[in-house]
Amino acid sequence: MDLKEIQNLIKFVAKSGASEVKLEMDDVKITIRTGSENDTTIVQQVPVQSAPMVQHAPAPAPAAAPQEASAPAASANDDSKYITIKSPIIGTFYRKPSPDKPVFVEVGTEIKEGDVLCVIEAMKLFNEIESEVSGKIVKVLVDDSSPVEFDQPLFLVDPS
Repeated sequence: MDLKEIQNLIKFVAKSGASEVKLEMDDVKITIRTGSENDTTIVQQVPVQSAPMVQHAPAPAPAAAPQEASAPAASANDDSKYITIKSPIIGTFYRKPSPDKPVFVEVGTEIKEGDVLCVIEAMKLFNEIESEVSGKIVKVLVDDSSPVEFDQPLFLVDPS
């Protein structure tokens, strides 16, 4: 596996939202973990001849991380008064019950406990995600048809 392939793998994992990916081949073992600060770490065990490749592989990910980390840090202060609705499962996030139907909720929609906010598909099962709070949707944090992780923020709700 060459440096370009490793860099492409890092980019793919970062975009997918996965928290950890392990890849094992005959002479290469790679683990890519993305943490809460969007930093990417690679642990690679290869023959000594390929070791310099490990030193260069992480460079692209940290360069992108500060830009991504600064935006959430700035918005976190503004969003502190809101309740975050998080994903209870891993799967694919959908805002609509089906492609030809309207979205469950928009920004500005008043919700109450038990209202369906979205659907998350996991292993060919479509799970309706219901609100546990009442309030108004302030922000939708995930794009339609995107993969989501367990405990990933999906919506911001103003409880007032």
